[in-house]
Amino acid sequence: MAERKRRLWVTVFVAGAMALLLQYQPIHQYISFVKNDQVVTAEKILDEKERLRAQIEQWKEGREEAPVDAVVDQTWKAIPGYNGRVVDVEASVEKMLAAGVTGPEMLVYKEVPPAVSLDQLGAQPIYRGNPKKPTISFMINVAWGNEYLDSMLDTLDKHKVKTTFFLDGSWVKRYPEEAKKIAARGHEIGNHAYSHPDMSTLGTQRIHQEISRTQDVISKTLGIKPGLFAPPSGSFNKQVVQIAHDSYQMKTIMWTADTVDWKKPSPSFVIKKISGLMGNGVLVLMHPTAASEASLDQLLTIAKQKGLHPVTVSEVLSSRRLP
Repeated sequence: MAERKRRLWVTVFVAGAMALLLQYQPIHQYISFVKNDQVVTAEKILDEKERLRAQIEQWKEGREEAPVDAVVDQTWKAIPGYNGRVVDVEASVEKMLAAGVTGPEMLVYKEVPPAVSLDQLGAQPIYRGNPKKPTISFMINVAWGNEYLDSMLDTLDKHKVKTTFFLDGSWVKRYPEEAKKIAARGHEIGNHAYSHPDMSTLGTQRIHQEISRTQDVISKTLGIKPGLFAPPSGSFNKQVVQIAHDSYQMKTIMWTADTVDWKKPSPSFVIKKISGLMGNGVLVLMHPTAASEASLDQLLTIAKQKGLHPVTVSEVLSSRRLP
């Protein structure tokens, strides 16, 4: 009985050993094949990357742009800079490999900031954005005209546009709920002084008072600290701009095109005038008046037809490129 068990174990051992010997060569060949296949695949990927890099070098010709520095223009004063763009070759390669699609439309860009930014120009009034950036802002100064606000806000919502409202401090004090309504719609808030004075005739103390009181009431009412200041009636002097800049870190904003809506022109007059002045970087001055309320919808439509993007004043002034 013991001898029979011993023979059985010997038989099993020999059979297992023979099976192992028979399987060794095929397994060895398989491992070798996998290793070789991995090498071939890696080489193919490297070759494809090199081919794509060479192709991208051709595609990027004429598609890269140098940045534009901010400057102080004799007419328009401070003009913001505009970011350039270059092709990110490696990111483009990876994107194309991952998508399995190649072509110039798959290029990945990165922005290059200008050597001179708007902030480096110091205390200067600003009348427009950079003429290379296809944006426009229909900015609205508010010191009266509550009856037209809701309609103008609805029109902006209809076009999915956020703009900049410059608020008179005393108006915010009288109509806090109206001010909250504007901010709740996602619009940018600017400072329009407190009592709508002629800022160019004021002394230092009064200039500070007009700006600081408005900052305080906007901050308390909306929890916002504006970074833009629009002098009432566009009246200012160098001292006003300097105080806004140095004491409140605010840019003084003027305009490129004026609706003159306070003169109660017809909507057709406003539309004809402003549509003829539309262009890259243009700041359009409006108020919540009957003329602007009735012309805003068409003006926004015309701007988009011209390839312009209606945005906030801060976005117009930013050197960032549009997505």
